[in-house]
Amino acid sequence: MQTLRSYLFFLWIYILNRKLKINNLIKMLRYLFLALMLFPTLVFAKYKNTDGEAIDKSLKDLIRWQRNQKKPTLAYIDLSNEWQNVNLENENNYLIWIGHSTFLIKKDGLTVLTDPVFSDRASPFKRFGPKRLIPPSLSIKNLPPIDIVTVSHNHYDHLDIRSLKKISKKYPNALFLIPKGDKDIFNKRNIKNVIEFEWWQNTDFKNHTFTFTPVKHWSARGLFDRNESLWGGWFINSKDYAIYHAGDTGYSKDFIETKIRLGAPKYALIPIGAYDPEWFMSASHVNPEDSIKIMKDLEAQYGFGMHWGTFTLTAEDTLEPKKRLNNAVIADGIENFKTLIPGEVVFLEQ
Repeated sequence: MQTLRSYLFFLWIYILNRKLKINNLIKMLRYLFLALMLFPTLVFAKYKNTDGEAIDKSLKDLIRWQRNQKKPTLAYIDLSNEWQNVNLENENNYLIWIGHSTFLIKKDGLTVLTDPVFSDRASPFKRFGPKRLIPPSLSIKNLPPIDIVTVSHNHYDHLDIRSLKKISKKYPNALFLIPKGDKDIFNKRNIKNVIEFEWWQNTDFKNHTFTFTPVKHWSARGLFDRNESLWGGWFINSKDYAIYHAGDTGYSKDFIETKIRLGAPKYALIPIGAYDPEWFMSASHVNPEDSIKIMKDLEAQYGFGMHWGTFTLTAEDTLEPKKRLNNAVIADGIENFKTLIPGEVVFLEQ
């Protein structure tokens, strides 16, 4: 089966090459990278979304996407040094957006780091793949002692094994909460303090409950492991309120179910970027208007937009997600949903 997969994959690359008339090595490497992320497995996927859909794209769709892809206007969002005025180890009840989907959260003495990506590229390669537009607002050396690291899924812009290995080395007591199917990635790097979760499974740690929740997405790190591990969000419940990190997702009814089962979070960290073109991306990435629907479904009191401004993953302009969110919030009459400045400190309500 592995030989058949390899043969069919390279046949697919050959057809793509003929269709798009790729004439140089750089373009060929680009399409190989896209194929790595988009080529569907040739066996039944181990995991599917709760609606029964396993998100795959056809060769025809990929060709259409690439032929019509526009070049986004890049911009570099401001960073804040506000975090430098806070004793991150001794201060309590705060939240800092480090960039993309990475947040530092301190709640009731527990320090949590979400989807830690500190590398220059969201890629298996050091010199190829999406490159950061902005540096992390905090470096790993600036982090306070970490108790919990949550990982939403295994895409390279969320599971950065180089960063995770450094965090594990600096903080050997940190506990890594990861989706079912990803443990081997950690074991191969000698990261041992790891627990895998299926949807709705949870664990208690220092008066907090961490529950892994379904979202609409997919997983893959190589050519032949598509949907062989799970993907999801993390619902972090403490004695007085909850914080929810949605990971990476298209819009679905999963958020209504999350609210029914776990209650409404006070704070929701929701992706708003990587959606253009929407006909191609919407199944797995929400736009800002859909992000508002998610906040409403969760009945969250406060929403913060993430998954934008850090890497150029799709065709929208760098600042477009923020502008669309601001306009949608005004049009919808919703309050308390905004974007943050990386490095800005949000003090959580007691």
